[in-house]
Amino acid sequence: MTDGPSDWQLYRGDGEPHPVPSMPEPPPWRRFPAQGLERRARTYRIAPDDVRIVNAALHLRRPLLVTGPPGTGKSSLAYSIAHELGLGEPLRWDVNSRTVLADGLYRYDAVGRLRDAGLGGAAAPDVESDIGGYLQLGPLGTALATSRPDRPRVLLVDELDKGDTDLPNDLLVVLEEGQFRIPELARLGERRPEVDVMVEGGGGRHTIRHGLVRCAEFPVVVLTSNGERDFPPAFLRRCLRLDLKPPTGDQLREIVRAHLGDGGPHTEALIERFLARRDTGQAVLATDQLLNAVHLLSGTGPDDRLLDEVLRSIDAGQPQ
Repeated sequence: MTDGPSDWQLYRGDGEPHPVPSMPEPPPWRRFPAQGLERRARTYRIAPDDVRIVNAALHLRRPLLVTGPPGTGKSSLAYSIAHELGLGEPLRWDVNSRTVLADGLYRYDAVGRLRDAGLGGAAAPDVESDIGGYLQLGPLGTALATSRPDRPRVLLVDELDKGDTDLPNDLLVVLEEGQFRIPELARLGERRPEVDVMVEGGGGRHTIRHGLVRCAEFPVVVLTSNGERDFPPAFLRRCLRLDLKPPTGDQLREIVRAHLGDGGPHTEALIERFLARRDTGQAVLATDQLLNAVHLLSGTGPDDRLLDEVLRSIDAGQPQ
């Protein structure tokens, strides 16, 4: 197969300098600064049956627990909902093995407050000082505090299954009651019943009364999981579950058109090759790998060796 035109080979590996006037155009999804909510949402596609489940979660004001193989668009669903409903940029809480509930609710910089008060010779800070300047609501706290009936916030809790084993159970009361208390503010009592605290996303400040964060409208909550572990029944009972399946051939064609237009003369052959490898179990593949292949190879024709690398299985247990 062809190696492509010579100007495709930016790097030659021969040790000789050959400066290029400029880098070629990147794929649309790799342009920075990021193109934002609209671009990501407009290229998202979802099956009609899945749309019904999303709408059920919206009507019931329940969190949507989204599972499915990598690359099926679990996290992108939150951006699609936010865009279509005109709810602004989603708040995002990325979960890892060290994440606990407090990370999503609020952060209090006690050390910074003491430092700024001049401890180490100076007097201790007064309880009436600007504690709100050292306290910021996290993504979940901000979603609860700032959601309104006419404009609820969209919160993406990404890869919940990677979090601390207690995290789902710790979320139960917050998701059920739509409120939580901040002890550092509650202790101020009647001396300072209202405190303006910072919120996630650079959105100014929000007034907290008597240390209680309470939602006026339940936010749109999208929880994603890669299925690395099971969740307790009590947690699942409070969610609507959506299991995203890998896109069909027709859905893949729509996704490619949304990102790349016609994609070039070899697009259909690349889609068929992708489907043959994915659906026969030869490889575990994500949709963005197909987009990479179409963008990279459609102009020059399929290069079997390069295509095998672009469509390499993302499952460590699969043969490469």
